[in-house]
Amino acid sequence: MNAPPPLVFCFGEILWDFLPDGLFLGGASLNAAYHLNRHATNAQVVSAVGRDVLGDELLRRCAAWSLSTEHIARLEGVSTGYVRVTVGANGDAMFDITPDVAWDRIAVTDATLRTAARADAIIFGSLAQRSVANRSALDRLLAALPAGALRVFDANLRPPYDDLALVRELARKATLIKVNSTEAARLATGGADTPGSEEAHARALAGQTGCNTIVVTAGGRGAGLLRGGHWLWEPGRPVTVVDTVGAGDSFVASLVAHLLAGKFSDKEILAHACRLGEWVASRSGATPAYNFSLPL
Repeated sequence: MNAPPPLVFCFGEILWDFLPDGLFLGGASLNAAYHLNRHATNAQVVSAVGRDVLGDELLRRCAAWSLSTEHIARLEGVSTGYVRVTVGANGDAMFDITPDVAWDRIAVTDATLRTAARADAIIFGSLAQRSVANRSALDRLLAALPAGALRVFDANLRPPYDDLALVRELARKATLIKVNSTEAARLATGGADTPGSEEAHARALAGQTGCNTIVVTAGGRGAGLLRGGHWLWEPGRPVTVVDTVGAGDSFVASLVAHLLAGKFSDKEILAHACRLGEWVASRSGATPAYNFSLPL
C-alpha cells in the first residue's frame, strides 16, 4: 500500500497580482501550495478571502488546480487581497500591497488544528504577520504541529512591512529559514547585499536564530544552503527573465517537497529548487502551467 503524500500547511496571504500582462493568482502561501501540489504533495492553504467577486474567482481557480480550499475562510465585510505589481526593465517586481484585507484576518479553526496535528511541514512568511491577529493564529497552528514537523520561515521584506525585530522573532520559530541575499545582509549585518558574502551571512543568521538550516537565494547568481554547519552553493543558470513574481515561492516549494521525499542529497535538493525558480522567472506570473515532469 502506498504511503499518503506529505502534508504541508501554507499559512499566509492569498491575493490577486495585478501585473502588466493581466490578473494572476498570487500571495506567498498560495504560490507555494500550487507548486507543492505539482510535486505530489498535499498542500493545504490556511488563509482568508472576502465574499466578493475576486474571492469567488480565487476559489474557483484553486478548485481548477485541484488545490484544497478547506482551510481558506470566507469573510464578510472585508475585501479579497490584491497587489499592484510594477515590473522593471530587468524583470524585478515592485509591489503596492493593499492594507486591511481578508488575509489580515486569518482564523485557525478546530478542524485546521486537528489536521495540523498530522502535518509534515508548515511554510510561513513575514508579510502575513503584519496583523496581530495573524501572529496569534500562527502561534496556535505551530503549537498544534507534531514535534518533528519541518517549520519553514520564508522572509518577505516588503516595505513598509519589514520590521526586522519581528522577522528575527519569527525566524526563531523555524527549523529552516529562507532569505534572499538582500534580506540576509540586512538581518545579518544591517548592510547591503555583497556578492560572495552569502555564506557568512547564513552563518551569522544561524548564530542569531539558533536555526541550523539556512537558505540564501541570490537571483541569477544562484543559491546557497547551510545545513548542519556545511555550506553548499548552486550557481545560477542564465534564463530570459519575464518577471520574478513567485520565483522565490516556487524555490521554497521545491526545497520542501524534495526534503520531505527523503531520497535526495542536499546538492540535488538545492539544484532542483534553483532550476524551478529560474523556470518560473522565465514565465509570466507566479503559477505557470507545468510542461515537464518532476523528479519526485
